[in-house]
Amino acid sequence: MKEKNLVIYLILCCLFCSVFCAGCKTTRSSRSTLANIQSVPGRYHKVKKGETLWGISKSYGLSLDEIIKVNRISDASIIKVGQLVFIPNKPGKPLKQQAYQPPIKAEGNFLWPVKGKVVSCYGIKYNGIKSKGIRIKARRGQEVKAARSGTVSFCEDKLKGKGKTIIIDHRDGFLTVYAHNSENLVDLGEKVGQGQVIALIGSTGRSEYPQLYFEIRKGHKPQNPFYYLP
Repeated sequence: MKEKNLVIYLILCCLFCSVFCAGCKTTRSSRSTLANIQSVPGRYHKVKKGETLWGISKSYGLSLDEIIKVNRISDASIIKVGQLVFIPNKPGKPLKQQAYQPPIKAEGNFLWPVKGKVVSCYGIKYNGIKSKGIRIKARRGQEVKAARSGTVSFCEDKLKGKGKTIIIDHRDGFLTVYAHNSENLVDLGEKVGQGQVIALIGSTGRSEYPQLYFEIRKGHKPQNPFYYLP
């Protein structure tokens, strides 16, 4: 009986030690991460209703990349009201927030061309190149829809780096770009309606997985899609 009790006692001791050690390891890791953040001069910004990470970065005169890296943000399109975002302070430059007004939206609403997770935002470097649009990860073969009505002004199967690509001219100075498609379902010069299926999700060009590369251009100048999409 004594031997049985001793075995139970030893098992309980081992379990307690393993839990205790794991707790210590987590604590040391958390302290290390906190120390790394605290070693960078700066301040915290509390996210207000209607703010985007892009707008916050511009109001402090920083790039979106800088904000994402220091805060270790995986999806820059998702921030919540009340969330604290650390704003690093550049040496010799006062950290002061300035009012930032986003561009005026185009007449007529844009729709999301596909449902999925935004994995790369406008302005962020992707494969060493500053992105002029956003990348939306989706299922292969998923339908891609026209963000607005217009006329297909470009339809190519082998655009360098982009693969199968479609560009729609919305006849008001705005164009939208849809790339990495597995199949283009419209032809050059074809008129399309808002929400019409124009392509299927693929991974052509230099894409590593099924996704849609999407741009909104004004006068051929790339715009931040988050200012136009609902």
